[in-house]
Amino acid sequence: MVVNEKVKLAITVASLVAVTVLLAAEYRRRRRKPTSSPSSCYLHSETKPQFGFKRVLADNSYSGFKHLKKKKLEDGEKPSNSHPYESEITALLENPRLDEFEFLRGDYSLEMSGSYVWVETESELKKLAETLAKEKVFAVDTEQHSLRSFLGFTALIQISTQEEDFLVDTIALHDVMSILRPVFSNPDICKVFHGADNDVIWLQRDFHIYVVNMFDTAKACEVLAKPQRSLAYLLESVCGVSTNKLLQREDWRQRPLSEEMVRYARTDAHYLLYIADSMTAELRQLGTDSSSTDDKFSFLLEASRRSNMTCLQLYTKETEDFPGNAAASSLIYRHLNGHEDNSTISLDPPKFQELVRELCAWRDLMARIHDESTRYVLSDQAVIALASNQPTTPEEIHDSISQADSSSESAVISSHLDDVHQLTQHKLGKLDVILPLVLDKCLGTEGTCPISVFNYSLLINFNTKLTTNRSTPKRHKSLKRFTRKTSRDLFVKKFSCKAPVYHNCRIYANDGRLLCYCDRRKLEWYMSRGLAKLVEEDPLAIMLLFEPKGRPEDEGNDFYIQSKKNICVGCGEGDHYLRYRIIPSCYRVHFPEHLKSHRSHDIVLLCVDCHEVAHAAAERYKKEVAKEFGIPLFVRRVLDSVECESSAGGDSEDAGVSPLHLRTAAMALLRHGNRMPSSRREELLQTVKMYYGGRDITEEDLEKALLIGMSPHERRKLERKKGVSLKQENSSNDADANSFEEAPPGGDTNGESSVVGDDSGGDGAPELNDTQCKGNILHQQNSKLSLLGHGPHGKQVVEYLLNEYGEDGVRDFCQRWRKVFVDALHPRHLPGGWDVTHSGRRDFGEFSVYNPTKKVSTG
Repeated sequence: MVVNEKVKLAITVASLVAVTVLLAAEYRRRRRKPTSSPSSCYLHSETKPQFGFKRVLADNSYSGFKHLKKKKLEDGEKPSNSHPYESEITALLENPRLDEFEFLRGDYSLEMSGSYVWVETESELKKLAETLAKEKVFAVDTEQHSLRSFLGFTALIQISTQEEDFLVDTIALHDVMSILRPVFSNPDICKVFHGADNDVIWLQRDFHIYVVNMFDTAKACEVLAKPQRSLAYLLESVCGVSTNKLLQREDWRQRPLSEEMVRYARTDAHYLLYIADSMTAELRQLGTDSSSTDDKFSFLLEASRRSNMTCLQLYTKETEDFPGNAAASSLIYRHLNGHEDNSTISLDPPKFQELVRELCAWRDLMARIHDESTRYVLSDQAVIALASNQPTTPEEIHDSISQADSSSESAVISSHLDDVHQLTQHKLGKLDVILPLVLDKCLGTEGTCPISVFNYSLLINFNTKLTTNRSTPKRHKSLKRFTRKTSRDLFVKKFSCKAPVYHNCRIYANDGRLLCYCDRRKLEWYMSRGLAKLVEEDPLAIMLLFEPKGRPEDEGNDFYIQSKKNICVGCGEGDHYLRYRIIPSCYRVHFPEHLKSHRSHDIVLLCVDCHEVAHAAAERYKKEVAKEFGIPLFVRRVLDSVECESSAGGDSEDAGVSPLHLRTAAMALLRHGNRMPSSRREELLQTVKMYYGGRDITEEDLEKALLIGMSPHERRKLERKKGVSLKQENSSNDADANSFEEAPPGGDTNGESSVVGDDSGGDGAPELNDTQCKGNILHQQNSKLSLLGHGPHGKQVVEYLLNEYGEDGVRDFCQRWRKVFVDALHPRHLPGGWDVTHSGRRDFGEFSVYNPTKKVSTG
């Protein structure tokens, strides 16, 4: 009786379990049906932290990784893929510094305090670099994220000195992490890691940071033959601290980090200095106990040698002869050679292998496009399941993936399910046809996926990956076409205006007459100073509480009292537009204040295509102007002012050298001087000597020559590129910036303020401090005018016009430029009131910062 009851109970339980399993499977199948449109990519709504990076050193293309090239290479020719700090590391290997293996000073407490420094701004990172530069040793660890990234990226760096723990937010600081490069490559500072084989190449991959002079506690474990070599083992055996290594798999992208993650991150670096100190003591003791006195330091030397050998590693991208080929070969081998269960394979081996290769190639390409890991896109188990079952419907595809993989289906599959369906049905053809089709569909002219710094290079060099197969030349030609189109689209995305330029807000005089249309910032400026009152909210309008100086009708021009459309004035394009200066900045910046003063008449909106046409016409006309006035577009020769004074008695008019040739020669000598043929080196030295009056030059002179002719903006740009500080005095810039502090944004009352930017453009700034010597430009350190562009040419042209014809000459010059613009573009959508003969003159009111009387009083 009891046995029967037990049997009935067992049957009942089994039935309930079966029903539960079936219900769960049905629920999972329904829940995993695609919710997004096949034409919509999930990245349009999901923001990934790495998409905020402005520049990546290792993108997802098939091109190789380019390592840092130091400014000056060591003696002897070195291959292009050599380690930039090979000589410094080799010197440490040949001459180890045993006296430097002192990792702690004085008493050290193992207690980890509750305070630490979170570094998330550029200024905080610079302060950290200054702190580390004063240390003799510091500990380092990194945390990586790899699931939602194709190559992975460093999400956090932990740095500990004896006094403080620092957590560096490398996601927020990704683009400026080169600030730490000097301290990591300084051979006089020892960096303590544990198991640094990966950390070293990750720092190279993400930031071009190279570690020089390292002590790796994992290498010390090897030398000491420790029973375990993990950091968790050392923390427990040496420091008595336990840590949860499962936290290493946490999502280190999240901000803020949980308290548990912060403690884990700090622990990994905080105790490393104490562990290193203890292990060096063991290594010394082991050497002392050695039978031979000659081997006293051999164990410590061996640990140091192994550590610094790790520093010589170089990051390289994994390459294969065809996308996804390595993964496909591995899967096929495991499942057709008895390493995995192949009883479910319903296809014959050739068809099974073909589908596995197609799915792996598609998975590889989709992972690169979306910056995801291949395992996130589609797991190995899911690939085998799809190739085995060959599902015929989207529902069957979902079921195959869900049964093979316990984790939820990836957003990539949900967004691009039709690709998988066509692959399993063999509707796309051969691999060399499939991949260009998929790339075109995702990133082409009508692409469904957003372009990023990670996937853009795929468009540039993807066709070279398939050059071995020449059966689809038309496809490759089509790929080139949409590559060029996508390049243009990326330019539009990067440089076009991100918001409407014209807000068409109105400003009325105190008698109710319309003065101009402007943007919101200008209205807010008047309102915040109590100079106007709000009279209408939609659209915004204000009335001035004072009598303005002059009105638009007084100038015989109603341009400023016309509303304006946010479209290209040439063709009417409204999806994107850029600001275009009809009168080039190299001239306009030198106009008298009352002829420019942020007037918007000659600043219009153009689409990329019209902008290119107008710019080309302007460049051609610049050459005509240069020929007409006898003023070259570029500075022909530049000469050091000190040397000119010392050689004032000479009569050579050929003194000096072209600033471009000077910079090129200086750069070549600094980078490759020791490796050049002597004849070429001497030729370049003579070029630089011409700038310095023929005297012998030093390396410091070459450094200075590299900056000759650059404006402060160009010097700052070079500084950011090199990742070092260039010693230039830019104090004069602060005064210029502050002089506009009280100006209404974009100008005074009768200009469309938001279309006016920095009038200096890329050609110069308002003052030119260079002087002339025998017809040549003398460069001075405080020059704000770039000698590499058209700035000096523009200044001399404007000065000539003012001296010969006065302001009428400048107005006539402006009309000529407007004529050039109209003839080149034939614009059909110019704002009402725009006129080639526009005078451009204006008077300044009481509150204008451009009022001459106000300038005198503030001076």
